[in-house]
Amino acid sequence: MGIEKFTDVKPSEYLYNPEILTRLDFSRSPATFSPKISAAQPGEEWLKVRPLQRSDYDKGFLQLLGQLTSVGNVSKKQFDERFTQMKQSGGYYVTVIEDTRVGRLIGAATLTVEQKFIHNCSLRGRLEDVVVNDTYRGKQLGKLIVVTVSLLAQEVGCYKMSLDCKDKLIKFYETLGYKMEAGNSNAMNMRFEDPS
Repeated sequence: MGIEKFTDVKPSEYLYNPEILTRLDFSRSPATFSPKISAAQPGEEWLKVRPLQRSDYDKGFLQLLGQLTSVGNVSKKQFDERFTQMKQSGGYYVTVIEDTRVGRLIGAATLTVEQKFIHNCSLRGRLEDVVVNDTYRGKQLGKLIVVTVSLLAQEVGCYKMSLDCKDKLIKFYETLGYKMEAGNSNAMNMRFEDPS
């Protein structure tokens, strides 16, 4: 159930080492779960929290992201190339929740890690692309995936974790320990033309 021993799958198939997820201490999070769940014990024996795998193209990863934003028409070859680039460059921790009964991904979030010169050459984390399949809402999976990725940021040594969210989600993220910083609460973006 949850996180299991990963000896049956080649480590190269994962975007990052799955063993790191077994070290996450959910008691360090201000989030409350009722009933208690964690990455290791996600609440149902058919739920599995794990790193993104190369084979997840066929498990509906892009369709899941399509519930969040426009994905485009990404071929399996493009997915495989991007997976390889992300794995080789490091600093990408795409974490997913799988419904093992049907072999489909039902939740995901990404931690990207920035290497900084400030704060003694520290690391800064960013929470990106948080999504839970519409039909699985109400099982605390949104909280589970955000807390998992936030604790993962601590585990890899980030001094800070940031995110951008819609106004309606501010209260949700506050319950998970995120705070609006006075004088620094504006998320600003510059969007560019579609590169394709």
